[in-house]
Amino acid sequence: MKEKKILGEERRELILQWLKSSSEPITGGELASKTNVSRQIIVGDITLLKAKNEPIIATSQGYMYLNQPSAASTVERTIACFHPPDRTEEELIILVDNGVTVKDVRIEHPVYGDLTASIMVSNRKEVEQFMQKINATNAAYLSELTDGIHLHTISASSEQILNDAIEVLKKEQFIIE
Repeated sequence: MKEKKILGEERRELILQWLKSSSEPITGGELASKTNVSRQIIVGDITLLKAKNEPIIATSQGYMYLNQPSAASTVERTIACFHPPDRTEEELIILVDNGVTVKDVRIEHPVYGDLTASIMVSNRKEVEQFMQKINATNAAYLSELTDGIHLHTISASSEQILNDAIEVLKKEQFIIE
């Protein structure tokens, strides 16, 4: 017997509950399976939830609800970086190994202006998953549109952690100063 589809508002409430209670990203496929609808329906649901100002982001690992941390618990900084595509994994590993979360990548496109993509990696496993997805889809890095120049929003539990990570990036010649 086929499972019953969960409809409209009830489904969106469940999606919101699942995302809020999960510390890991949840894929559209997983949400579709749990609610017995297509992945495309889930994409529409996420769009509707975002339109209601729910802080949901799509990462390379799935959807996440951004539980807003208290201002005292994390510090954030934007850094300017430069490297060829083949050093992307190295850059991300340096950051996560130093206790930093890489929230996004941003470039300034000559036609579209600022383009930002969520990354949301905090450890080596998430970096590995991100790289696997890039390789499996043969997707281009945003930084390829700007010959390797890009910005990252990074966060950590202290200024010192950010400073230490940036020093390692400087030493490895990733930072633009």
